[in-house]
Amino acid sequence: MTFPETTPHLQGDRAMEPIGPLMHEHRLIERMIALLHKEAERLENGGRADLPFVFSGVEFVRVYADKLHHGKEEDVLFRALEAKDLTQEHRSMLEELIEDHKYGRRLVGELEDAAAAFAGHGEPKAIAGILRKLAEFYPKHIEKEDKHFFFPVLEYFSKEERQDMLDQYEVLEKKLVHDRYTEMVEQLEARE
Repeated sequence: MTFPETTPHLQGDRAMEPIGPLMHEHRLIERMIALLHKEAERLENGGRADLPFVFSGVEFVRVYADKLHHGKEEDVLFRALEAKDLTQEHRSMLEELIEDHKYGRRLVGELEDAAAAFAGHGEPKAIAGILRKLAEFYPKHIEKEDKHFFFPVLEYFSKEERQDMLDQYEVLEKKLVHDRYTEMVEQLEARE
């Protein structure tokens, strides 16, 4: 699975805007989603489920993509946007992105349940189906944020507000070990 280039060029000061770290994190999420997609294809072609890999995927999406990345979006960027006088288009997209995050959480819960059931002689096709849903969902969600939401909503914030958001991201990152998940994806990529 390859992903279209979804990152508009972040140059100079733009790279240090509150959207810069979010877009950078999207690239690591895309790498993991590509691995989950490969596992879905392998299972669909009769391969045996690699449960340690699947549970690593659950952990990555739950902790890195959801708690860290979506935490930054929901607890910092989106919360700050809710206090602004957004256009109807931006308000609708904000609500849609929040619903996307909820959908992603449900899929991860379903994947964890399917993997646990498989460990007790469940069906690998159930795992493959959920992996495929994740692989279809995340690229569309990421493109929506990167290409249609992040840049326009920056205009609602002053330079000071933007810096404050970056500072809040640092606090969130200290709670979760960012490098742990980069290393995990690299190890899983190397297993190929």
